[in-house]
This record gives sequence, structure tokens and C-alpha cells, in this order.
Amino acid sequence: MEKITKETYLKWYEDMLFWRKFEDKLAAVYIQQKVRGFLHLYNGQEAVLAGALHAMDLTKDRMLTAYRNHVQPIGMGVDPKKVMAELYGKVTGTSKGMGGSMHIFSKEHRFYGGHGIVGGQIPLGAGLAFADKYFKRDSVTLCYMGDGAVRQGSLHESFNLAMLWQLPVVFVCENNGYAMGTSVARTSHSTDIWKLGLGYEMPCGPVDGMDPVTVAKEMSKAIERARSGGGPTFLEMKTYRYRGHSMSDAQHYRTKDEVEEYKKIDPISQVKEVILDKKYATVEELKEIDKEVKKRVSECEKFAEESEYPPVSQLYDVVYDQEDYPFVQHK
Repeated sequence: MEKITKETYLKWYEDMLFWRKFEDKLAAVYIQQKVRGFLHLYNGQEAVLAGALHAMDLTKDRMLTAYRNHVQPIGMGVDPKKVMAELYGKVTGTSKGMGGSMHIFSKEHRFYGGHGIVGGQIPLGAGLAFADKYFKRDSVTLCYMGDGAVRQGSLHESFNLAMLWQLPVVFVCENNGYAMGTSVARTSHSTDIWKLGLGYEMPCGPVDGMDPVTVAKEMSKAIERARSGGGPTFLEMKTYRYRGHSMSDAQHYRTKDEVEEYKKIDPISQVKEVILDKKYATVEELKEIDKEVKKRVSECEKFAEESEYPPVSQLYDVVYDQEDYPFVQHK
């Protein structure tokens, strides 16, 4: 792993703040019904992404996740304006407005979704890693899921094959405590989700998902293991979401005091504290970053607002038809 320097901390601060403000804006325009459907926000979990990106090789490694998927592609290099436009359903979006909130995708930047089916991305993560092993590429796939998805049988099938074939994949459970709205303690005999890896003799363990430094160190070990032929790893990132499962979640399952307690270890605040303590930047310099972040978010909103909706004809343009498809006999 690259050394965590002053530049790293300043990048983390700006990136995580941008992701937070970007999604705060999404929440605001959702209430105005400019973004429709479901909307699952990442507020509070930013350290999981920031730490992982530091450990990855963005020229070849891949990432895929569930439907809480707006800021990950931005971290991977996708233009945030296009992400905002996709949420608005505009033609300038990452999938020309056809995917929406839960299906952000960018093959160019190796971000493979955005998946609406709970746990549906887990076998796909193993499949991407299988392709890398088959073609002898040294890329690594990071496959994320929530704590609710680990109840799916597809996770166990994927874990078994990943170990059997020693696939270059890092499985990551972002355990924010409540799945859709039911605590882990009420849905699982064991609340240590990482122990699921033990049944497959897969390297596994818990990680403080509120601290990007810890995340970066543990992800670096897992990625290096995968890249060097050591097979998969399963990490449980213990994190917390400040907002509900989605914007329609009334959050009756937890108290406001609990949320406020977790905000005391907010990843952005932790990084800001280090920056100020080590004198990497002054309060005034951080205010300039804040101002720049707000400006960038406003530019994304303006782009999405001013973009056109896709024409009706696009419904037919995205239908796939290949006459010489080799596996179908045409009469």
C-alpha cells in the first residue's frame, strides 16, 4: 500500500465531503420529485470507499456493489455530472437515463454496477474474478454487499467456488447494522458476519469501517493476496448509515440519539481532525475546499437540470439484435 501522506488526507477530506454533499443534494431534489423511484444514500459510510480506493490499482481493478451506488463510480473516475444526470433520468446520464439510481454503470472505469437484486452482485463479482484468472490478468475485483445480503444462498455458492478456484476477489460486507430496517441481532444467530468466511477457510475478519486508514490497510492486504494468487478474502466493514435504508424509510427501528452517537466518529470529521492536528492545512484552507466542493455539486445539479430527457425512440435503440449470433440456428 502507498504511504498515507498529507496529500492522501487532503484528498480523502475533499472526496468524502464531495460524496456527502453530492448525496445531500440528491436528497433535496428527491423531495422536489426531480429524482424519482428509490434512493439509497451512503452518508456515514464514506470511509469504506475512500480507504479501498487508496489500496486499489484503478488502471485495472474492478468494483461492483448493490444499489447504494452513487459515489463509488465517482471515486472510480466517472464524471459526477453524468451520475447526477442518470439519477434525473436524463439522456446525458451514465446509462442514458435508462438505469436510474440503482443501476449506475461504467465499463470504461471498471465499475460494474449498481444491482437492485439483493445479493445479485455477489456471484457476478466471483464471475469477473474468474475471467481474470482464466485470461491470466492480474486484476482484482472488489465485490460489496450489505449486511442483509449475506443471508442469500448465492453468497455461499460464490464463497465456495471462489475458494475452490482461488479467485482474485475481495468480498466486502458493509455492515451498517440494519439491512432494510431490521438489526443484525434480530436476523442472525451470530452477529460477527465476518465469521461466515471461516466455513470456507477463507481469510476473513472485521474492520473499522469508519476509519479510512484502517480500511486502506486491510483492503491493501486483501488485494495483494488476491493479485499474487492467494485467492479471496471476506472483510466485514463495521460502518453506519446516518439516513434510512432509502428516502422512504421512516427509521422507527432506531433512535435519533443513536445516530448522533455514531456521528461523533464521522469519517470526515476524523480525517479533518488529523489534518488540523498535523497542520496539513489551516481552517481557512479547509473552508476553501468546502467552497469548491459546493461549487462542484451545484455544477452537477445544473448539468442534470439542463440536460434533455431521452427520446422515445431510445427504447428501441437499446434492444439487442445480432443476426449472425453463433449459438442460434436461423432457419
